[in-house]
Amino acid sequence: MTGLARTSADLDPRRRRILYRCWHRGIREMDLVFGSFAEAEIADLADAELDEFEAIMAKDDHDLHAWITGAQPLPDELNTPLFARVAAYKPDFSPVTKASLEEKLGKTL
Repeated sequence: MTGLARTSADLDPRRRRILYRCWHRGIREMDLVFGSFAEAEIADLADAELDEFEAIMAKDDHDLHAWITGAQPLPDELNTPLFARVAAYKPDFSPVTKASLEEKLGKTL
């Protein structure tokens, strides 16, 4: 089983399950956030961090999306360094428009 760029062959069973769950969350936006984080950091997380990460993953995807995008205030119990690291992997959730593509590409379409 793999993510986008990382194989899980060198991971212990717990980390393999977490990596898989990160890419199969329920809504694609959270797949991208959690999957990207897990690919980059899962191998180096300590057991206590894995416990916290699994607790974060147990939250509802829609709530997580609102907290990560700033649409809703982050609950105090999730205001941790690990949650901040996960949230740093958020993709650009802005709608794609012709103007945004032109700006990103630096040319008129």
